[in-house]
Amino acid sequence: MSDAAQPTAAEVRAAAEAVKTALDRHLAAVERRSGEDDPAVYEAFNELAAAAEAYDELLYDRYDEVTPFEIPGAEDSLPPYQGPAEPTALSVLIRRDYAVAEPQRLLAQAARVEAADEDATDDDRQAGTLPGAIGLLFGEFEPDEIASRHKEFGLEEGDSTLWVTALDEPAEAGEWLESPFDQTDPQRVVCRFDVSAVFDDEQDGLEDLEDLEDADDGPDPADPDLDGALGYDPDEVVSLDDVDDVEVVERERGEPA
Repeated sequence: MSDAAQPTAAEVRAAAEAVKTALDRHLAAVERRSGEDDPAVYEAFNELAAAAEAYDELLYDRYDEVTPFEIPGAEDSLPPYQGPAEPTALSVLIRRDYAVAEPQRLLAQAARVEAADEDATDDDRQAGTLPGAIGLLFGEFEPDEIASRHKEFGLEEGDSTLWVTALDEPAEAGEWLESPFDQTDPQRVVCRFDVSAVFDDEQDGLEDLEDLEDADDGPDPADPDLDGALGYDPDEVVSLDDVDDVEVVERERGEPA
């Protein structure tokens, strides 16, 4: 990280103080909890996790050090489901992050879409700027199509998540459009699915470990390829007449071999 973007010592210290405050709040919430699934405890837990993660990042950026804190995965941090036993309506929340890896490619794709619109006037042109091009492409293509063709649009995939939540009844038309994500209750999440490069890195690490373990095992003594290379047949019965240079040693009874 460059010096210009590096956090100051004061910022790291402030993040550490935020962790201490979050710890106190979490303990207080636990001491006052009204039951096993108290939402106040869940909220305090999330605040503590966020504070610890922020401190860990600043500590690493400033001093190249890490903490022993491990933030549980999304599935572990969700509270038990408390929604209706038989939901009559569902709400699906999707977030997909992208990095604009190739701005010129994105602009070019937007220009092609715009050029194909014969009814567009000069005042309608949007493809000349990145915000306009992004709005044009996401207005023209379905989100799933953009996800499957993201490289064509100069985008690089980041993390994504999909939440399915249970509702008591279908929402009225236009009811939640002004604040679509503000009313999400974690206790009503039926299921969620996350995609992240973090999971790929963990899987790669496990595969590397398995490869090392396989390499340490050495050749299998019962490996038929090895037996063939040595000219050895484990099922072959060899007659003593075919064995050369056999020395017979006589010894007295009780004499050790």
